[in-house]
Amino acid sequence: MGMMQEFKTFAMRGNVVDMAVGIIIGSAFGKIISSLVADVIMPPIGALLGGVDFSNLAITVKAAVGDAAAVTLNYGKFIQTVVDFLIIAFAIFMVIKAINSFKKKEEKAPPPPPPKEEVLLMEIRDLLKQK
Repeated sequence: MGMMQEFKTFAMRGNVVDMAVGIIIGSAFGKIISSLVADVIMPPIGALLGGVDFSNLAITVKAAVGDAAAVTLNYGKFIQTVVDFLIIAFAIFMVIKAINSFKKKEEKAPPPPPPKEEVLLMEIRDLLKQK
């Protein structure tokens, strides 16, 4: 089998395609959460803390000199990224919790009754054991 055919077989496996779809959807979900945090959640928090814009919070380590840009520690962006992470982690936790609750409900369902032929065979077996 040629290398291209082998790669095609590998790439078209269900697991690889499912993983690719998950990564793409996860990336889009991450952008949505980032926008939610940056544009909806952080502005009210900043307003409660006296009009602070977290994305602009930084400590200047070295001021700009001539053409050299200033060296800063952008801790506000870090705070925003941590909040993004916490929201994404909570959302994933809720999804996994919902999936687990569905699995538990499936496990609690009683097994279906055996087919009539199987019941008849078990009765015959039990009669033969009695003799």
